[in-house]
Amino acid sequence: MSVTRIDDCFARLRASGRKALIPFITAGDPSLEATVPVMHALVQAGADVIELGVPFSDPMADGPTIQRSSEQALARGAGRQYVLDTVARFRQTDVTTPVVLMGYLNPVEIRGAVRYAQEAVAAGVDGVLLVDLPPEEAEDIRAAFTSAGLALILLASPTSSPVRLDALCEAAQGYLYYVSFAGVTGASERLDSAAAGERLRLLRAGAKVPVVAGFGIKDAASAAAMAVDADGVVVGSALVARMSAAADPAGAAALAGEFLRPLRAALDGAGLSPGRPVARAPCKE
Repeated sequence: MSVTRIDDCFARLRASGRKALIPFITAGDPSLEATVPVMHALVQAGADVIELGVPFSDPMADGPTIQRSSEQALARGAGRQYVLDTVARFRQTDVTTPVVLMGYLNPVEIRGAVRYAQEAVAAGVDGVLLVDLPPEEAEDIRAAFTSAGLALILLASPTSSPVRLDALCEAAQGYLYYVSFAGVTGASERLDSAAAGERLRLLRAGAKVPVVAGFGIKDAASAAAMAVDADGVVVGSALVARMSAAADPAGAAALAGEFLRPLRAALDGAGLSPGRPVARAPCKE
């Protein structure tokens, strides 16, 4: 693949000694009208990459917060075309922040991998993470995505075997997403940054792309702890929950920004070597 927005983003972060902050939101929640304003508010608050959840009827890898968010978004009409239209509207005023769709394999199979990838890239999508796609079965989809210029983001977990981890490190595109504990998404008291740190260091030593950590990150403290041994962190359920009470799109955007700013500040400290000056330049031009 040629150099992408994701590659550029992490190159800038690396040059300035910073860690990536990657918020996850569900497309269409807390309202159809809120998604684009929330995406812009997250960028303004310090997001480097945005993971946009594609609502799905059977989100088996997600905890109750994102399951409920997905169900509500589907009930509002947040289907495939809405998701792509949302990215296209976001791209009207932001052409640099990477957008990664996070979802499930079934919609890709129904549409066909080639057509799905072409339509996603045309809308301005940079990568797709398919939670239920085993890496051993990903060759055809990866080939279709690569031909279109779309990164297939892969998942690694604490239960991944050494053989699978080697394969993931070799095949990863964009960034490798490390699931910090075995289970579903959600802010969790089970988060063990020390145990995750050992695996993250191994992955970063072998992977050709940056390695980010997700699942269980809920606030500035947990984000900073996980960022020590990762190239970035993903926060989802806690952010989705924070926006759930918003009365309108402006309120949702304000809540999203309020939630993310403390995490950005924490990561700017956690990602620096001793004595290195704080670099505040965002991950975009």
